[in-house]
Amino acid sequence: MSKLMPLLIFLFSIQAFQLNDSANEAHQTDPVTIGVAGLTHGHVHWIFGRGNIDDIEIVGIYEPNETVWQQYQEWYDLDSSLWYKDLDKMLEVTHPEAVTAFGSTYDHLAVVEAAAPREIHIMVEKPLAVNMEHASRMKELAELHDVHLITNYETTWYASNHELKRMFENSDDFGDIRKMVIHDGHPGPKEIGVGDEFLEWLIDPKLNGGGAIMDFGCYGANLMTWLMDGEEPLTVTAVTQTHKPHIYENVDDEATIILTYPGAQGIIQASWNWPYDRKDTHVYGVDGFVYADDDVTLRFAKNQQRNTETRTLEPREYPYDDPFSYFAAVVRGDVIVKDTDLSSLENNITVIKILDAARKSAETGNKIYLD
Repeated sequence: MSKLMPLLIFLFSIQAFQLNDSANEAHQTDPVTIGVAGLTHGHVHWIFGRGNIDDIEIVGIYEPNETVWQQYQEWYDLDSSLWYKDLDKMLEVTHPEAVTAFGSTYDHLAVVEAAAPREIHIMVEKPLAVNMEHASRMKELAELHDVHLITNYETTWYASNHELKRMFENSDDFGDIRKMVIHDGHPGPKEIGVGDEFLEWLIDPKLNGGGAIMDFGCYGANLMTWLMDGEEPLTVTAVTQTHKPHIYENVDDEATIILTYPGAQGIIQASWNWPYDRKDTHVYGVDGFVYADDDVTLRFAKNQQRNTETRTLEPREYPYDDPFSYFAAVVRGDVIVKDTDLSSLENNITVIKILDAARKSAETGNKIYLD
């Protein structure tokens, strides 16, 4: 485990989302019982660092690596009775209503295979799957057993992204979308000090499906599919590089993906080489543009002006400010997931189609046409 992890826990909880103090007032039903499947994805800190929001109750934690479990137990003072080395046993003993997957992306399929037949709802950390073969099987199981299967992205909870979309939909000042440029990434997982258990699978092409192209390319594909109301791109073209082979020997650390739509183009810049952490979205219309600089900051200009205005937004309201509040609301039936939503299975099947095509394009040097 990295010695920087306690600092990263703190930074992630501060940067990720300022929890709504009124959440408990808004939440009036019994908590949804949750099983945590895996502790090797660094974003799992999010579920343990939510403060006193009581809309979920963790009833079991599956993690086969005892060293990893012991570290999390120490950090969060977790009861030893929560720990299981076997996923099936955890699900059988604790009977959770829902499960959250925080292992490798490759392991998402195994979680769905274990949970769906038990009619347990599933939320996986981004992306949905390592490839379309896994994604298709996961979709088949979710539909067969009538369970929710949603995908969590940090950027789903950004008020700025939702206001950006609303501005293009509800105003003639910006015109139709012509270009989307989405930047995601950081200086590199090793460089920012992720835990050894996280880094081990992030740089494994089987367990992660790739490097930066999967880790951060999925954000852009998710947002673009949403901005285009679920429409699939016509073509996918990608270039990948590895600038730091001494660290990332087997995967890319730099990826650019170009998507074409009728009348629009999307450019995804996914990188483990940015000099700073970033998750920002730039959308250009015929007559104006909007930049979502972070979770609550927008810059924009309209009617073919160049001087930008800046707007600072309030965080999104409960339960749309936090993945676990949202997941609980979905399980309870208080929120209906639409096919075009950022978390939806339909959106994220398209994301994997795009990423599969992007990897093929990067490998062959060809433009890939999607059916």
